[in-house]
Amino acid sequence: MKIVVLKFGGTSVGTIDRIKKIADLITNYRKKYKVIVVSSAMSGATNDLVKKSKNISNNFSNVEYDALVSSGEQVACALIAGRLIHKGYKSRSWMGWQIPIITDNNHKYSKINQIYKRNIIKYLKSGGIPIVTGFQGVSGEGRITTIGRGGSDASAIMLAKFFKAERCIIYTDVEGVYTTDPKKLDKAKKIKVISYEEMLEMASLGAKVMQPVSIQDARLSRIDIEVMSSFKNKSGTLITKRKNIINRNIITGISSTQNDAKVTLVGVKDKPGIAASIFKPLSESSINVDMVVQNISADGKETDLTFTIKNDDLTKTRKITNSNKKINFKKLLFDRNVSKVSIIGVGMITTPGVTYRMFQALAKHKINIQVISTSEIKISVLIDKKNIKKAISALHKEFKLEA
Repeated sequence: MKIVVLKFGGTSVGTIDRIKKIADLITNYRKKYKVIVVSSAMSGATNDLVKKSKNISNNFSNVEYDALVSSGEQVACALIAGRLIHKGYKSRSWMGWQIPIITDNNHKYSKINQIYKRNIIKYLKSGGIPIVTGFQGVSGEGRITTIGRGGSDASAIMLAKFFKAERCIIYTDVEGVYTTDPKKLDKAKKIKVISYEEMLEMASLGAKVMQPVSIQDARLSRIDIEVMSSFKNKSGTLITKRKNIINRNIITGISSTQNDAKVTLVGVKDKPGIAASIFKPLSESSINVDMVVQNISADGKETDLTFTIKNDDLTKTRKITNSNKKINFKKLLFDRNVSKVSIIGVGMITTPGVTYRMFQALAKHKINIQVISTSEIKISVLIDKKNIKKAISALHKEFKLEA
């Protein structure tokens, strides 16, 4: 049985007219495949439900949060199934608990552990088109769970894994993955093929096409993903393993962030364990620390420690650091006006001079680098937020991504 998994994002099902359009798309695939559809909630629906929960309580129950926000997908799936039935096809909506999709008990951030296939296989063989709620499952205690915002991608990927689908296609409001954000640079080009590793770096560094955990799930399960537009009939981007890619550029893409803050502790006593003492309470409060740089004084007795966090965590970080009795420092500095720019590409593994070219391109445009971090396939720099578009343009040109 040839199966395709089609996932539709919130914008793709955002209006009745759009739902009618994707129903036509689904029936086209029905000519060649048995189709499993996964849907997000209609655009804006989940945000509205989250807002309601916050208006009810500043400490809204995680268990009830999942029951509440999962209702958005239920609405969208019922509308899609209803349209397919109207067109003469056998279809029905399936909630995560009806399949069932079994997750752990970590409400709001659950992981899918198991998908029972019997009911869906039987329905597919009978000619039906199942419309599955993305973003959700059921715990061992029989409660509805959700798997994190943007989790419908993960739902689709795991369904493709368990049902051994031939294709897994993510339909969204863009035509695929671009060399950089087209909203920031009109010369951005669509990438035809990208590796899991590169896509994971781009997503975690600011690209919003897919959720990082979904890409990691695909990588571990070796599920190829196609990212396409539900509004334009054009080829998209294939996310696959490295060995499937030929004619590679040195740099595949450029990502940037808008929600970073820089924190600097001035005059910290330099002794073993001091960094752990700084970062442990932040970790315990689920504050993610990203870039870190340390400057030791000439006499080796003191150090200035700089790191980046998300802007949303700045108030909490200030409070935690100031109340930390295990560390001593002279001054605590914060800067919200920073952004991280990153170049990503597996080609840099075997190509010397990439770091120099990046720094030189930025220097030519008088863009100062504040913090640097690297991995095998990416280089990230922290710069003044006002220079973000200029930096992206300079790097895009330097690494010939416009050609």
